[in-house]
Amino acid sequence: MGTFSIWHWLIVLVVVLLLFGRGKIPELMGDMAKGIKSFKKGMSDEDEAANAKTVEHRDDEAPKEKASKS
Repeated sequence: MGTFSIWHWLIVLVVVLLLFGRGKIPELMGDMAKGIKSFKKGMSDEDEAANAKTVEHRDDEAPKEKASKS
């Protein structure tokens, strides 16, 4: 009772194919892959933007102070 037999898996496969159709499953997997790629690209874009901000504000350069005229 703890494991499924081959017949259980075949019935599940038939039901899934009837619900989604043969062409729908690869299409869903392709859409999922595109979503993952765009998520990774968005994360790397945020990392690049954060790195660009840290490069602009380097600590080794002292800010130039205006000399006051007295």
